[in-house]
Amino acid sequence: MTLNLITKAKTVFWDFDGVIKESVEVKSDAFEQLFIPFGKDIAKKVRTHHEENGGISRFDKLPIYLDWAEQPLSKQLITKYAESFSQLVKQRVVDSPWVAGVLDYLQNNHKKQQFFLITATPQREIDDILFQLDILKYFKQVVGSPTNKIKAIKILLKRYNIDSQKAIMVGDSVSDYEAAKGNQVAFILRCTSLNKELQQKLNCKIVKNFL
Repeated sequence: MTLNLITKAKTVFWDFDGVIKESVEVKSDAFEQLFIPFGKDIAKKVRTHHEENGGISRFDKLPIYLDWAEQPLSKQLITKYAESFSQLVKQRVVDSPWVAGVLDYLQNNHKKQQFFLITATPQREIDDILFQLDILKYFKQVVGSPTNKIKAIKILLKRYNIDSQKAIMVGDSVSDYEAAKGNQVAFILRCTSLNKELQQKLNCKIVKNFL
């Protein structure tokens, strides 16, 4: 059973959206809402790209989407859209459903295992979300954007002297998979309705929930 593999690991690196909270679609809706003023075709293209490229920072995605919308790229414009996106999603993420079983798992196992959270969400935003959810205390460290996931795991392995062979990453996107494999950490894919292609493509263990 895949859940046993997670339980046996000394260290667990968790992604957030789609692993702890059912919040991937919340962000899809927000991207679509942001770009609907540029037409339904652009908005749909943005949504599709976001869903096919989970785990990548909005600061990497927004320049692509603004280019599709034929907007003159500038740091100020990207920042403006990033702030608008944050305003749209933050409370919705907090209010989104928990992935089944994950809250109990975190509560019951955070003293037996080392938990780290690795996410593409900006650092200040994810810290605030975790504080509101009252789960910040379960993680030894939380690393958000601008640090990318492969670098985040590399830093944490070294900082906490973690044996990568006794660690596992639970994620729902190819960026999570690449971050784990790039650091020789085992990977488990949390399967969702949005990563069906990935479920077929990746040669890895799969978990539906944490019950």
